Parts: sequence; C-alpha cells; structure tokens
Amino acid sequence: MSTYDRQSQGAYTVAGARAEAGIDQGLRSYMLGVYNYMTIGLALTGFLALATVMLATTTDPNSAVASLGNGRMLTQLGVAIYGSPLKWVVMLAPLGMVFWLSFRIQSMSAGAARTLFLVYASVMGISLSSIFLVYTPGSIAQVFFITAGTFGALSLFGYTTKKDLSGWGSFLFIGLIGIVIASLVNIFMASSALQFAISVIGVLVFAGLTAYDTQQIKEMYYEGDSGEVATKKSVMGALRLYLDFINLFIMLLQLFGNRD
Repeated sequence: MSTYDRQSQGAYTVAGARAEAGIDQGLRSYMLGVYNYMTIGLALTGFLALATVMLATTTDPNSAVASLGNGRMLTQLGVAIYGSPLKWVVMLAPLGMVFWLSFRIQSMSAGAARTLFLVYASVMGISLSSIFLVYTPGSIAQVFFITAGTFGALSLFGYTTKKDLSGWGSFLFIGLIGIVIASLVNIFMASSALQFAISVIGVLVFAGLTAYDTQQIKEMYYEGDSGEVATKKSVMGALRLYLDFINLFIMLLQLFGNRD
C-alpha cells in the first residue's frame, strides 16, 4: 500500500509539473504577443512621425509657404497640420481615439481590434511629428533610448515581482487624470513652470503605470481563453503599454530634450 501511495504521489507531482509548465509556456506566448503588438505600434508611430515631418518641412524656398528659422520652412501640408485649425484635430484625435478604443474593444472582433490599434498608432505618429520642430534629432534619439531602457527595466520588475501592485492603481489613476487636465489647461496658459511640474509628475506616474500595467496584463492571462479572446487581451495590453511608453518618452523629452 505504501508503495502504491508513493507511486500515486509521484504521478500527481509529474502531472502537476507538466500542467504548470504548460501554463508558463502559454503565459510567455501571451506576453510575447503583447510586446510584439506594442513594438509594431511604436515602429509605425515613429515611421509616420518621420514621414510627416519630412513632407511638412523643406529647405527649398520654391516649395515653402512659411519659415521656421534655421533654414527650415513649412510646405503647404506643414502649414495645414501645424499652423491651421487642423492642428487641434491632429493634437486631440489620439486622445479621443484611445478612449473610444478602450470602451469598444470588448465588442469588436480580434481583427478589428488589431486594425484600430494600428490606426491609432498611425494617428499618434502624425500628432507626434511636431516634436521634430521643437527638439533636435539627436536629443530625440537619446531620450528615446533612455525611455526604452527605463521602460524595459520597469516592465521586467512588474512581470517578475511577487509584490502585489494593485494598491498603486487608484493613486496612479488620480495622477493620470490630473496630468491630462493640467496638460489641457496648459495648452492655453503656456506656463513653463506648470509644464515642468507636469513633466516631473508625469515621469513618476508613467513609470509606476509601466510596472503596474505589466503585472495587471500578466494577471489577465487565462489558459482557457479562446484564440479570439486571447488576441483581444493581447491588443488591449499592448495599447496600455504603448501609452505608458509614449507618455514616458514625452515627459522625459520635455525635461531633457534639447530645443532646436
């Protein structure tokens, strides 16, 4: 009898180990999908930002409509995007789109969710193209790599830590709402002191959100999810981390970027 018990216990242990290994493999695949979608979104945003600013600016006086100084001028497209009322649409469209996507993703198909995420990343690229008019390309690249390193470390912490970060949620959400409201107000006030405060607080908030969101996305994984549900979870997780990265990058750029 004792021999039978030991054999049964050994069988249960092996079965449990195999089940755990299967869950770990599924979780790794799920998180890899999240990071892949996020990376594709960031690449698309960067490409559209560069393409837009290249089409919107010129050094040829014959095709220029307005001057920026430093030998650069705006084309007709540049004046439309950066100097006409259309700039408000370009500036605020990403904010409206992200709220719409967040609320509607549950009712979408996985394919529609992927497509809209890529559309959002494209619109964000057009909106972010204006940073090339304000900051030097070298400082933009430098801050991007600083952001990538910081984001990677914080996301890794959120993924591996045994500490429950759920308690951070309400504090970070309040900070996020405060940043959004203050940023909208500062569009009209144009206060450098307020902008500095927003940037400092923003770095702290989005650093915390990177770790918090990573842990929350990890906990969203469920082995029994269908492919459709798992894909939508991956896209939603990618959107959350994409926003953390973009906003952390913008806040660091406002603090450390060299103005052109």
